Amino acid sequence: MDTFIEQFPIVIHALNIGFLQTLKLFFVTLLGALPLGLLISFGSQSKLLPIKAIFKILIWVVRGTPLMIQLLIIYYFPGLVMHNNIWGSEEGGRFVASAVAFIVNYACYFSEIYRGGIISIPVGQDEAGLVLGMSKSQIFFKVKLLQMIKRILPPMSNEILTLVKDTSLARIIALQEIIWAGQAFMKGSQGISGAIWPLFFTAVYYLICNGVLTLGLGKLEKKLDFFR
Repeated sequence: MDTFIEQFPIVIHALNIGFLQTLKLFFVTLLGALPLGLLISFGSQSKLLPIKAIFKILIWVVRGTPLMIQLLIIYYFPGLVMHNNIWGSEEGGRFVASAVAFIVNYACYFSEIYRGGIISIPVGQDEAGLVLGMSKSQIFFKVKLLQMIKRILPPMSNEILTLVKDTSLARIIALQEIIWAGQAFMKGSQGISGAIWPLFFTAVYYLICNGVLTLGLGKLEKKLDFFR
């Protein structure tokens, strides 16, 4: 018991640092993937067949392969194959490589959710907008966008909650997120070794984070109820 009391503040400090890295990767991924996903969605619905094919293939490859493999390829490929380690070996380089992998991966998943939301809006709204003299971009942003957000919010929320947990995959390239920090106490860190409880304790951080996100996304969904 005395050992646990002595270890607790050391472990919590390390987990807090790791969780900040987790949150940083989470928010950077969202900021990049949400707009990129919309652009990819537009590309996959392009009337130009070559452009449509390129984006369809991108979505198929990214969604059809594990995110862990994508992380390994993005981080190690430049150095091992091209002999140009663009990321470097520092923590900052690992973070940037992780962010690139996560943004591209989640943008492709988001793009399909966007596409489903866009095609679910009745075609009559486009026709009515054109009759009123609106451009296609005006119809999308002023008429269809909020309706689309309402329809895609539940599946988008599910992906966002999954993203919180998926950030743990970044430890495969030694990014020091919260799981990496908890696992370090098993191998030996700050004078503590063979302790497995810090790794299990990381689940509390994920539960709290996803709980807050669930409440926030639920309130957002209620605010969009006027589209029913």
